[in-house]
Amino acid sequence: MFDAVAARYDLTNNVLSLGAVLAWRRAVVSALDIVPGDRILDLAAGTGTSSRALADAGADVVAADFSRGMVFEGARAGVPARFVVADAQALPFADGAFDAVTISFGLRNVHDTPAALAEMARVTRPGGRLLIAEFSHPSSAVFGALYSLYHRFAFPVLARLVSSDPDAYGYLTKSIEAWPDQVALAALIREAGWEHVAYRDLTGGIVALHRAYKPV
Repeated sequence: MFDAVAARYDLTNNVLSLGAVLAWRRAVVSALDIVPGDRILDLAAGTGTSSRALADAGADVVAADFSRGMVFEGARAGVPARFVVADAQALPFADGAFDAVTISFGLRNVHDTPAALAEMARVTRPGGRLLIAEFSHPSSAVFGALYSLYHRFAFPVLARLVSSDPDAYGYLTKSIEAWPDQVALAALIREAGWEHVAYRDLTGGIVALHRAYKPV
């Protein structure tokens, strides 16, 4: 499915998020507190838009994605990162290889979330950090109702206009609705061995940033 939408993936994300994805990516870079030279694993990197932002902040980035089509598009675009096809549940990296691991809008697509979170901890050095940006649940009932209407009516129309595979985006709405809320995801992160887990909402809880640290 992701191979099929790779060619117009970034355009589609910008349109479907009404441009908000740009602010969400800036928030990820800010929350990571990057020190120049930090080695960062960017999981579910897609076409590398998130990886480019991390590299621009001074990080040495490895961009990993399960979709070969996404990796191909990112490498072809000249993103300053090393692209790797990888499964988040069985990462091909050594223990403690990275100063930080980040995954943006991809964790809900992993079959075994606890296994992926444990793998992220394994490849992060002691004291290193985790940053997850993921769609979540609006904190206001009124805003949540408006968001639901947008997903039900406007979202499919926009997807048909700009996506290279509009039908694939029906999955997006279902995966967001089924995803754990902010508190439940924080609990999963702790259970996977991370500590000092905290989160903050973006855009009224449409997206949540979760940050955590690997115990020293």
